[in-house]
Amino acid sequence: MSIINKEREIKDYCITRLKEIADYDQASFKDACPHSDLHNEIFNTDYYIIGRYQAKEWLGADAFDCIAKIQDWEQCHLGESHTDFSEPERVVNMYVYVVGEEIIQECYNDVYENYLDDQLNLLEEA
Repeated sequence: MSIINKEREIKDYCITRLKEIADYDQASFKDACPHSDLHNEIFNTDYYIIGRYQAKEWLGADAFDCIAKIQDWEQCHLGESHTDFSEPERVVNMYVYVVGEEIIQECYNDVYENYLDDQLNLLEEA
């Protein structure tokens, strides 16, 4: 799986989770801040991948690209690197967290503008 496919998978995961959150409580979803509340809920309260073998398989040939992206993000936001790069599971989950931060607004807008509008139209038609 290429890095582009990994990012597409993460985006699909994000949109799915946002739809679940919107279905559960549309009012809270509309009032939520995508960059803090929703990003934390989707990418920081649960693991994306559990298991060393699954993480190694998911990373594949892109392991060093993922590590580089994490290092850049941590240097920019934390001033130093904190991720244990010897553990594939931690690398995957931190990479997903970083990519999630980059895509959360786009995914939120997509769900807000398309999915919620469709849900409201279905309710009006019923």
